[in-house]
Amino acid sequence: MVIVYPTKLFGWAMIILFAISSALFIGSQIVYTGAYVDTEMSLMLPAVLSDEHKSDVKTKSSLREIKGIYLTAYSAGSSKKIDEIIRLIDRTELNAVVIDIKDYSGLIFYDSQVPLVKELKLKEKRLGDIKALIDKLHRHKIYVIARQSVFQDPLLAEKKNDWAIKNKNGGLWRDNKGLAWVDAAKKEVWDYNILIAKEAVALGFDEINFDYVRFPSDGKMSEMVYSGGEKKKYQIMAEFYAYVSRKLVREPAWISIDMFGLVMEKSGEDDMAIGQRIVDANNQVDYICPMMYPSHYPSGHLGLKNPADHPFEVLDNGMNKGMTMFQNTRAQPRPWLQAFNLGADYDATKIREQIDAVEKYASAGWLLWNASNRYSDAGLKLN
Repeated sequence: MVIVYPTKLFGWAMIILFAISSALFIGSQIVYTGAYVDTEMSLMLPAVLSDEHKSDVKTKSSLREIKGIYLTAYSAGSSKKIDEIIRLIDRTELNAVVIDIKDYSGLIFYDSQVPLVKELKLKEKRLGDIKALIDKLHRHKIYVIARQSVFQDPLLAEKKNDWAIKNKNGGLWRDNKGLAWVDAAKKEVWDYNILIAKEAVALGFDEINFDYVRFPSDGKMSEMVYSGGEKKKYQIMAEFYAYVSRKLVREPAWISIDMFGLVMEKSGEDDMAIGQRIVDANNQVDYICPMMYPSHYPSGHLGLKNPADHPFEVLDNGMNKGMTMFQNTRAQPRPWLQAFNLGADYDATKIREQIDAVEKYASAGWLLWNASNRYSDAGLKLN
């Protein structure tokens, strides 16, 4: 039953008309079929939606400590693999998956309707029926995160040269792998990624995880030419985080970003020459996910010849130093942990030591990374 107060008859009539008409398309206020509304519109629900439709409204998932694993689009799109992953999650403390929707190549892995994706033929539907996949995971109470690479996007850089980082000769700048990058200061690049993120939210993802939110870390850095004038790299990134916040804060999904693990130990203007500082993002997103893989820390870190052999010490040190940057902020830390062999064999003991180090602190959980998606219950608590 729709309630309309006589004193505000015209105003409510307009709201009702807006709600009905919005059911026909995707927008930032209401997302298609009336199933998604933002926080502002949700305040109007008692007067706008009938009781039978209130249960269809998507809101942000309840806050909980996330314990997740990373999946490529190939893995998530394989019914055999996803069933294997679900069985693992059902019997362990795991409760989340991070699925590639746009990886470092720039390809989109679902049937995106974003105009530029279609125009430039940037999609490859590896995920199949993505709504059915998300529904299946949700039936098992699994929190579903969409991983979206942003500024390492060689396909977009190749096809939209004016959006790319250039070299001093005006050609495409490339990193040591030969990959072109888009210009992190270009608002057109920001808007392109925002459209993809909003589309992913409309499909049902609980969270959008932005990766490669930085400038390149290798290659001939002195040859890079990008827009932004005299702004420092971290200032450009700070503007991007703020833009993401403004554009997505009303969407019914949480927002996270990935950063290098060493951000937890940096201070002042030290952005590691890639533009990453926690202080620029900790009030603009919900979660910051530092990639604290022990094998990625240099020899001599903490006086350790091989940090990969000392996962607890590396994680404990980083968490201890970094937590001060999360006091009274919007964001919470949720580190990526090493679940792959590099620098040492990462067995159950080493995986558990990382988890124990993180859980000493008030974090939002942790995520396990294995690029090949080879996971077991090693190091995990069983249900």
